[in-house]
Amino acid sequence: MAISRGHRFEISFDEAFPQGLVLVGVVAPDSEFQSREDKAAGRPTRQRVDEITGKRQWKATVTDPSEEKAKRASFEVTFLADVQPVPSTSEVLPGMRPIELEGLTAEPKVAGQGEYKYQSYAFRATGFKAAAAGGGSKSARAGAAGTGDATAKAA
Repeated sequence: MAISRGHRFEISFDEAFPQGLVLVGVVAPDSEFQSREDKAAGRPTRQRVDEITGKRQWKATVTDPSEEKAKRASFEVTFLADVQPVPSTSEVLPGMRPIELEGLTAEPKVAGQGEYKYQSYAFRATGFKAAAAGGGSKSARAGAAGTGDATAKAA
């Protein structure tokens, strides 16, 4: 039995991000491409809708402190929700806050260019988990170290 292209695997937050994630900036609508002609005609931008769930797509830039390669540490997470997800944690630095995601899925993909391609993942979530004392993931709060061979994140 083959796994179809574009299959999304459910994964626990602590398994995917043992040291948690840091939200950089804000969650914003994921808009469709708008041509120059559309802009000149004054047509409004349309927000993307996920073809599987039918929910609106929102994008946010996050940083994974457990990623060893700097170019792969920051990437975008797509949120699938009817309304804009709002993080429940407070900022630790201006524009940065520790977060935990709920409804997390990972879709394998190939990233990189030419002979420098690598396995990566497109992460999607349904929202943010409620704020916990100390922020970060449960394993990070417990002082657990990374699992060693962490999965590559999208660049």
